[in-house]
Amino acid sequence: MATDNFQSFVKGLDSVADTHRVITPGTGVLDPKPRALFFNGTSAGTITVEDGLGTSIVYNCQPGQVLPFRGTKVTAATATVVGWE
Repeated sequence: MATDNFQSFVKGLDSVADTHRVITPGTGVLDPKPRALFFNGTSAGTITVEDGLGTSIVYNCQPGQVLPFRGTKVTAATATVVGWE
Protein backbone atom coordinates (compact mmCIF):
# COMPACT_ATOMS: atom_id res chain seq x y z
CA MET A 1 0.00 0.00 0.00
CA ALA A 2 1.23 3.50 -0.81
CA THR A 3 2.46 5.82 1.91
CA ASP A 4 0.05 8.69 2.61
CA ASN A 5 2.07 11.67 3.80
CA PHE A 6 -1.15 13.53 4.58
CA GLN A 7 -2.98 10.90 6.66
CA SER A 8 -2.54 12.91 9.87
CA PHE A 9 -4.30 15.96 8.40
CA VAL A 10 -7.99 16.57 9.03
CA LYS A 11 -10.04 16.03 5.87
CA GLY A 12 -12.41 18.91 5.03
CA LEU A 13 -14.66 19.97 2.17
CA ASP A 14 -11.78 21.94 0.65
CA SER A 15 -9.48 18.90 0.67
CA VAL A 16 -8.67 17.04 -2.50
CA ALA A 17 -10.67 13.90 -3.17
CA ASP A 18 -9.17 10.47 -2.59
CA THR A 19 -11.90 8.22 -4.00
CA HIS A 20 -14.01 8.35 -7.14
CA ARG A 21 -16.92 6.46 -8.67
CA VAL A 22 -19.02 6.56 -11.81
CA ILE A 23 -22.50 7.93 -11.13
CA THR A 24 -25.39 6.47 -13.09
CA PRO A 25 -28.10 9.11 -13.60
CA GLY A 26 -31.46 8.18 -12.13
CA THR A 27 -33.83 8.81 -9.26
CA GLY A 28 -31.66 7.26 -6.56
CA VAL A 29 -30.06 9.37 -3.84
CA LEU A 30 -26.27 9.67 -4.08
CA ASP A 31 -24.84 7.76 -1.14
CA PRO A 32 -22.30 8.76 -0.14
CA LYS A 33 -22.77 12.32 -1.32
CA PRO A 34 -19.75 13.35 -3.43
CA ARG A 35 -17.68 16.50 -2.82
CA ALA A 36 -17.82 17.39 -6.51
CA LEU A 37 -18.94 16.04 -9.87
CA PHE A 38 -16.59 15.57 -12.83
CA PHE A 39 -18.10 15.80 -16.33
CA ASN A 40 -16.17 13.19 -18.31
CA GLY A 41 -17.46 14.00 -21.79
CA THR A 42 -15.68 14.46 -25.10
CA SER A 43 -17.87 17.40 -26.10
CA ALA A 44 -20.04 19.98 -24.35
CA GLY A 45 -23.18 18.62 -22.73
CA THR A 46 -25.47 18.84 -19.73
CA ILE A 47 -25.91 17.37 -16.29
CA THR A 48 -29.10 17.66 -14.24
CA VAL A 49 -28.50 17.80 -10.50
CA GLU A 50 -31.06 17.82 -7.70
CA ASP A 51 -30.31 19.50 -4.37
CA GLY A 52 -31.48 18.65 -0.85
CA LEU A 53 -34.64 20.74 -1.31
CA GLY A 54 -35.68 18.75 -4.38
CA THR A 55 -34.81 21.52 -6.85
CA SER A 56 -33.33 20.27 -10.12
CA ILE A 57 -31.16 22.47 -12.34
CA VAL A 58 -29.60 21.64 -15.70
CA TYR A 59 -25.95 22.71 -15.89
CA ASN A 60 -24.14 23.19 -19.20
CA CYS A 61 -20.74 21.52 -18.92
CA GLN A 62 -17.54 21.36 -20.91
CA PRO A 63 -15.37 18.22 -21.19
CA GLY A 64 -13.31 17.81 -18.04
CA GLN A 65 -15.31 20.35 -16.06
CA VAL A 66 -15.62 19.98 -12.29
CA LEU A 67 -18.96 20.99 -10.80
CA PRO A 68 -18.21 21.83 -7.14
CA PHE A 69 -21.71 21.02 -5.95
CA ARG A 70 -22.85 18.40 -3.44
CA GLY A 71 -26.18 17.46 -4.99
CA THR A 72 -28.36 14.64 -3.71
CA LYS A 73 -29.23 13.18 -7.14
CA VAL A 74 -27.95 13.25 -10.71
CA THR A 75 -31.10 12.67 -12.72
CA ALA A 76 -29.73 13.11 -16.27
CA ALA A 77 -26.41 13.57 -18.06
CA THR A 78 -25.14 13.55 -21.63
CA ALA A 79 -21.76 12.08 -20.62
CA THR A 80 -20.21 9.97 -17.91
CA VAL A 81 -20.35 11.68 -14.52
CA VAL A 82 -17.79 10.84 -11.85
CA GLY A 83 -18.32 11.62 -8.17
CA TRP A 84 -15.23 12.66 -6.22
CA GLU A 85 -15.10 12.05 -2.48
